This record gives sequence, C-alpha cells and structure tokens, in this order.
Amino acid sequence: MPHGVPSVTDLDGRPVCGRAALRRSTDTLREPVSPGATASRGVVWGMIESMDFGRTGHPSTRIIFGAAAIGGGSQDFADGVLETVRAAGINHIDTAASYGESELRLTNFLQDHRNEVFLATKTGERTGDGARAELERSLQRLGVDHVDLIQLHNLVEDDEWAVAHGSGGAVEALAVAQAEGLVRHVGVTGHGLRIPAMHLRSLAEFPFASVLFPYNFALMSNPGYRRDVEALRAECRAQGVAMQTIKSIARRRWQDDDARKYSWYEPLEDEAAIGRAVRFVLSEPDLYLNSSSDARQLPAIVRAATAADAAVAPETMELEADVTAFAITALFDGRELERI
Repeated sequence: MPHGVPSVTDLDGRPVCGRAALRRSTDTLREPVSPGATASRGVVWGMIESMDFGRTGHPSTRIIFGAAAIGGGSQDFADGVLETVRAAGINHIDTAASYGESELRLTNFLQDHRNEVFLATKTGERTGDGARAELERSLQRLGVDHVDLIQLHNLVEDDEWAVAHGSGGAVEALAVAQAEGLVRHVGVTGHGLRIPAMHLRSLAEFPFASVLFPYNFALMSNPGYRRDVEALRAECRAQGVAMQTIKSIARRRWQDDDARKYSWYEPLEDEAAIGRAVRFVLSEPDLYLNSSSDARQLPAIVRAATAADAAVAPETMELEADVTAFAITALFDGRELERI
C-alpha cells in the first residue's frame, strides 16, 4: 500500500494543539547552550547532542525532525511545531514529496532559517524522469534552490530497486542533480523487516550518504532482523554512511476500533516509556532518531534527548516491562505494511 499521509488534526479538522500549546509544552526545557559547547560524546547543538551526519560532515542533532508531523495540519499548527523544533535546537529536518502538505508547510520557516538546518526530502519515483520532476517540484514547494539530501523513499521491492538502479533510473538522475548542485547528497530509506538487507544491496551499487530503517526494542528482539541491522550498521560504519532510525516510540498498529490516528501507527504516550525508547536509540553512538509523525509526542522526545542520562542504555528488564505494560508489538512481520 502507498505511504499514508498522517493526520495531525482532530476528527473535526482542527489542529491537535496550536502554537501556544506547543510553546507551553517546552517551557520547562533548559536554555540552549552555546553551539560550540562540547560534551563527552560529541558536540552539542542547542540542547541536543550532535555528530557529523556520516561523511557529509554536517553536525546534525541526533534528533531529526520528521516533518510528516506537519503534513496534514494547518499552517498555524505547523508554525507552532516548528517553533518547538527551533527552541529545542534541532537542526536537521526530514520531509518527503508524499507527506501531504509538509513541504509547503516548511516554506515560511525556511525563508528565515534555511541556513540553520540540514534539509532532507524524498522521492518515491523510480525512473529518472520521474525522480527529476519530483525533485524539481519539491524545490519549488520548499522555496529553496537546493536540498542537502534527497532520498529514495522506501526502496524495498526487487522490481522497483532494479528500475531505480538501472540505466535511466532514479539513482542516475539524482547523481546528475547532485553534480548540478540541486542536491548535496543522496540517501535511501525503507520500512519493514527486509529493508536492512536491501540497503546493503543499495550500498554495494551506489555511494549513498545515508540510510534510514526502523529501530526499536520490539523489532530488535527479532533475531533475524537484529542480525541484518547489525550487518548494515557495520557496512555503514565502514563507508561513513549516516544511519537514521524511525519508529522508535511505536507501540503497535492501530486497532479496528481506534478512533483517532495522528500517524499510521499508535505511538507510546507514557513519558517514562518514551524516555526509555529514546534512550534505547541514543545509547547507540552511531544512530539518529527521527521524531514521530505524531507531533504531540515531540516535546516528550526532546525532553528525553536532553536529559542527563539521554545516552545511557535502559535496562533490558525495563524495556521488557514496557512491552508487557503497554502491549507493545513489532509493527512489521515480514508479510505486510512494508510499503508504509
């Protein structure tokens, strides 16, 4: 099935929380430290640790803002979320052509703050002509003359992979766009249990600057998936490829009787559990965490990432207790939903 566009409005079409509500949610956060300050595990940008985004050399904050969170709401709602992003010192934004109105919602912010952020978008096109056209449309919608990263969106199916990597395919076209200065780097993303192995195939064919894959305790409890992720991470470290993770605070798929869906999966809402889920990712020194497409959870993710123990791995027994207490299940089983 195609990528779903997450709703960030209530059932009456109103924003879940307005600008003032999101501003209040960050009132308790500490004041940003100097961008030049250092920490034991890297440079701090604002309040969140940063590190070089692979061989791009950009000091990206280890929390990346997933701009799918603003794709379905109003401009006022998006402006409020972006105030939270900036207040937290997040300097890396990840959007996509298929995230509803996300690219358009970023335009005003980028007019004032383009030089402050690493800007990434994605194309779901597999042919060269299609990818080029979608990139040019994204540049127009974003109101910029280039993006820092263009990513092949969810490249997991064999037939699509062959088209994208073949003559006249998306990879070839994006490499041309890179040479022309329309994009600075090219990456690849994916969902589902098969994606680590597919990323390894992609890295063997083209020098992608970044990969993106699901990563949380429930998924990593699958021995086969863990093995594939570890193999991918080893190769990424060898090549200097940045590793982004998604679904860090996922609880489960929505059930049939669930009323409201701000992202395609149900996220954790308990703050302590969110904190442990965030620490599970950030305790791995080579991983980035892309924030949830449910914008309501962004302040809790920021608080977890700026806590004193943000890089301290939670105890396995704590994570196992969360699985039981919150009925956490792996989102993917290898049979469906890999295109979401």
